[in-house]
Amino acid sequence: MNNVISINNRKIGPSYCPYIIAEMSANHNGSINKAFKIIDMAKESGADAVKLQTYRPDTITMNMRTPEFTISGGLWDGKSLYELYEEAFTPWEWHKPLFDHAKKRNITIFSSPFDRTAVDLLEDLNTPAYKIASFEAIDLPLIRYVAGTGKPMIISTGMADAEEIEEAVDTAKEGGCKEIALLHCVSGYPAPVGDYNLRTITDMTEKYGLVIGLSDHTLENTTALGAVALGGSIIEKHVTLDKNGGGPDDTFSLEQRELKELVDDIKTIWEALGTVDYGRKSSEKGNAQFRRSLYFSANLKKGDVLFEEHIKSIRPGYGLPPKYFDEIIGKKVSNDVEAGTPTSWDVIEK
Repeated sequence: MNNVISINNRKIGPSYCPYIIAEMSANHNGSINKAFKIIDMAKESGADAVKLQTYRPDTITMNMRTPEFTISGGLWDGKSLYELYEEAFTPWEWHKPLFDHAKKRNITIFSSPFDRTAVDLLEDLNTPAYKIASFEAIDLPLIRYVAGTGKPMIISTGMADAEEIEEAVDTAKEGGCKEIALLHCVSGYPAPVGDYNLRTITDMTEKYGLVIGLSDHTLENTTALGAVALGGSIIEKHVTLDKNGGGPDDTFSLEQRELKELVDDIKTIWEALGTVDYGRKSSEKGNAQFRRSLYFSANLKKGDVLFEEHIKSIRPGYGLPPKYFDEIIGKKVSNDVEAGTPTSWDVIEK
């Protein structure tokens, strides 16, 4: 296993600019035309991929109103799970038109399957990759089934402890998956910044030796940018046409301007990260002449002995480096020199 994967010939890993996934989720709000527009928006904003969620209410839960099937608190308070997913799901008959539209716009599209029938549908559409949602990261039979497709697999780790993450990774490997990525995630909607503990990304990189990224549910972009600075290779954010659109996920999703800013800022951070380099940079070369150096501060005759008051460490940098100050004190000048002349070994006796 290595720390590089490839989706649609786009390499993803520490040596490549982070891969940005625009998560459509439920933000089509029941309109396929809105779904098309979200794909367009993601492409125009510079995202690398659009991600769907592939389920039906009956493949993800049961139509029950008992307390354990009812959401208490948060964004979806009072809804039954079935009601929420009935409102949020992407109809299966939309998938082919959405895949076709993404192909026409030249942006990668894939999805999170929630059961085997979803995997079968996505295989028929030749999906280039799969994303396992945090809530399904403990569904080892599903992970094993996805692994059997041989496609790259991205696994979100919200709510999972270290043992459960290990189990998911082992299952994917045993099932035949050769390209695995893990996303650090907090499954709150929205999630508070303080819960993210981004240093976990560094630890995950060392612990698993896989491509590591962030699934970000905060209300801003700062957390995602911090993840990139810590080595995150994938950033996933929910996107929407309108935060006030009234859909289940709209309020914690990015509009086009915010997504474009995220893409641009990630590219800037990636460029700034660069490589380990202690050498002089190209932008510094013109200023090197203004570093400090040693200059004669008095008029001297040939044979005069140099004392401290004869030498100054000043800008510009055409004289000997200041580290030679102590070495030249007590030596004689071999020619007449004037104050303001840069020191050099040509006029100092060795």
